[in-house]
Amino acid sequence: MTESESVLLDTSAVVRYLTSDPPDLAARAAGLIESETRLLVSEVVLSETAYVLTKLYNMPRERVIDALVGLLGLPNLGLLHLPKPLALAALELCRGSKRTSFTDALLWAQARHLGHVPVFTFDQRFPAAGITLRKLG
Repeated sequence: MTESESVLLDTSAVVRYLTSDPPDLAARAAGLIESETRLLVSEVVLSETAYVLTKLYNMPRERVIDALVGLLGLPNLGLLHLPKPLALAALELCRGSKRTSFTDALLWAQARHLGHVPVFTFDQRFPAAGITLRKLG
C-alpha cells in the first residue's frame, strides 16, 4: 500500500478500537487507526458502531457520541461521503436525547450535504433543520 492510498475501516475494527475488547484485537486495530494510514469510514459503519456500542456493550449514549466524535477527530480519518463537520453535527443531534436515532441523524446529514434531495418519512421526530422534509403520515 502506498502512502497516498486510503483504506476502509469495518465496524469490527472501529468497535475493537473504541472498546479495547478483546485486548489483542484492540491493539491490532489501534496499530492501524493510530498510524499515518489514510482511513475512510462509511456512514453506515458509524451507525452500526453506535448500535453495537449502545445495544451490545450497553454504553451510555453520551459516551458513544464522545467516542465517535473522538474517532472523527483523528487527522488521518475521513468519511466516505460526508464532510466531518456535518457528521459531527449529526452526532450532536443525538446527544442528550433518545429522540433522534444515529441512523436518522446521519441521513439528515446526508440530506444537508446533498442540499436538494428531500427526505420522505413517517417519522414525526425526524430532524428537519436545514433540509426539505416531507411527512408521509
